[in-house]
Amino acid sequence: MSTLLLRLAAPLQSWGVASKFDTRDTAREPTKSGVIGLLAAALGRSRTESLDELKELYFGVRIDQPGILLRDYHTAQQKRKGASFVTTRYYLADAVFLVGLEGEAKFLQKLAVALRNPVFPLYLGRRSCPPEGKLVLGLRNLSLQQALIKERWLASEWYQNKLKRELKWQQDKENKQQNKQLEPIKLTIVCDAQPNAPGAFLRRDLPVSFDQRHRQYAFRMVIDTADAVTILTPQPTAELPTEHDAMAGWGD
Repeated sequence: MSTLLLRLAAPLQSWGVASKFDTRDTAREPTKSGVIGLLAAALGRSRTESLDELKELYFGVRIDQPGILLRDYHTAQQKRKGASFVTTRYYLADAVFLVGLEGEAKFLQKLAVALRNPVFPLYLGRRSCPPEGKLVLGLRNLSLQQALIKERWLASEWYQNKLKRELKWQQDKENKQQNKQLEPIKLTIVCDAQPNAPGAFLRRDLPVSFDQRHRQYAFRMVIDTADAVTILTPQPTAELPTEHDAMAGWGD
């Protein structure tokens, strides 16, 4: 088996679990249904096509940069009746996740090509949340757990520096030696689990159908492991190069 690794980062992300019309929630990390939707869009599949091939992938997430929960207040009005509605939408701001998908190498390679050349636009949970930077990190000849543990820390440079400053301040406050090594940083991994795995629990985010007439979701077993990865010597992430200039159209 091989594992395809993805970097999910954007100014805003939103991964709904039990959203309703008036309250659109978000999980703290990408959901399996949301990532399968991302893959289906890249492949150009319609909402009524089978998801069986995608559902069988072994799925996991490492929380590299948890982000900040944002609450967005909305009002909407029904034109015919004039009734007003208040809706609340939640987002994760400045979050970075490492996502792993374990399966057959040939199919994973197909997914990697599709994600680099998507048929439909890609977004992280909602249409207003397009991904930024490098999305596909590539295939690893490792199991899902090994790949999530061994991959380098993907947090933004400013976030890594922020944590290091906070840790140093805490050490100074406790009158520890200045040259003592910083306390290690711990990362959480959330992934698919076997039904009898210790600590496993049910989560209803396994898509059966994305058909807008009758969307269906099933349960899957999940295990949430805090402190699964130890970062002893964090290093700044190199900035991803880009030739795109968003202000070029303005001229001088």
